Amino acid sequence: MNDLTQARPRLGLLTPEQIALVHERSLHILATVGVRVDSPRAREVFARALGREITDDRVRIPPELVEEAIDRAPAHIDVYDRRGEFAFRLGPGEPTRFGIGVTALYYQDPVSDAITPFSRANMADMVRMGNRLPAYDLISTVGVVQDVAPDVSDLYATLEMIANTIKPLVVLVSDEHRFGDVLDMAEALHGDLARRPFIIPYFNPISPLVINEGTTDKMFETIERGLPFIYSNYGMAGATTPITPAGALVMLNAELLAGLTWSQLVRPGTPVILGSLPAFFDMRGVGSFYDTHSYLINLACAEMMAHYELPHAGTSGSGIGWGADLIAAGHQWMNHLTSAMGAVGMVPFVGDNFDSKTFSPALAVYANDVIAQARRMAEGFALDEDALALDDVASVGPGGDFLLSSSTLQHFRNAYFTSSIWPNLSLEGWEAKGRPQPDAMLREHTQTLLQSLTPPDDHDDLMVRGEAFIASVA
Repeated sequence: MNDLTQARPRLGLLTPEQIALVHERSLHILATVGVRVDSPRAREVFARALGREITDDRVRIPPELVEEAIDRAPAHIDVYDRRGEFAFRLGPGEPTRFGIGVTALYYQDPVSDAITPFSRANMADMVRMGNRLPAYDLISTVGVVQDVAPDVSDLYATLEMIANTIKPLVVLVSDEHRFGDVLDMAEALHGDLARRPFIIPYFNPISPLVINEGTTDKMFETIERGLPFIYSNYGMAGATTPITPAGALVMLNAELLAGLTWSQLVRPGTPVILGSLPAFFDMRGVGSFYDTHSYLINLACAEMMAHYELPHAGTSGSGIGWGADLIAAGHQWMNHLTSAMGAVGMVPFVGDNFDSKTFSPALAVYANDVIAQARRMAEGFALDEDALALDDVASVGPGGDFLLSSSTLQHFRNAYFTSSIWPNLSLEGWEAKGRPQPDAMLREHTQTLLQSLTPPDDHDDLMVRGEAFIASVA
């Protein structure tokens, strides 16, 4: 609330005129260039709405269909935890929500930095860690489990997620043929997923301007079950999107509107969360990375979704760095601070590095501190009469101190941020402790945390029933 009693900083990027420009140019792309729709079944959805046969795989979407879809989609989505308790609401005006993930192939040991294939045990530990750390509102599929048969990897990954946290889940399924089995298993363990949804499937179209068949197949399944889902595109400027931020923003926005339109044609009122992961393509290293302009595009995308009155999911500032290092730290700060102070809705993929191939528990632990500070800054501070503390100023007077004043005694426990990792040390205190190094303390703290993790009380029961389900479909 921006009134006299609260000083709250906000980040804004686009003017109303610029939002209108981005929207109009996105509609132009959809109407003139169109999108490639690979699935005949998905093309039929568009054909019925257009009232004509589509003779190839290119679908050009008129502006009126897009506008109708924006009007039909819900502005807010309520998300619950696994036990059916309300967790949070997504949509314009709601606080930013953070989660760990996503689908890393490797695990980076927090002490030695050794890289190993991501295992089922790693999944259990990382989900429990996300369940413990207070900054994380949800858990995304942290890694691709590689020590089980590939055809059941998604099932075991999702089972470990369900059994090791009560927090809401963002689920990514690599094997599209197993997607229905994953949801069936979740229903067998939990019951009706749609009534109080705690699982949010995550889908990607293919940039530029392709809605691939695997994505629409999974969207059909999700819509039929009445679940909300995330529809998010990943663009690499200069490779899969125009290299300019404006060009990337407009094209990615057009892709999101195409997916939204299709979902509302399948079932009006389908709850959809939209957003982009706007990376750049490294023409020297042949990989992707986040640039400072990535975070501006992310903010602009969030503002477009707020304009449309739709829930948003953005980038997480992860994937950059070689571990929990200075490279990664800068991106964690840029992303989380701008997200918390802007219109970003979800930040679901915190903790990976090396172009998102490796998950670092130490980085996720570090980010827990960063998120707490970013939220604290975004909240601002009170400016009401109690906060002004004028009575204390009058009673202390010139030359006194506020050590035992009523406002100090009332607020000192929560007046400033206290790190869960590092103490505030003076020079003398640092030398007395043997000059400890911050990265070593982070590693030690992370290792201690991992050794203390415990599962939810119903873990064993869920694992037995989940294992039985997987055996029945394997």
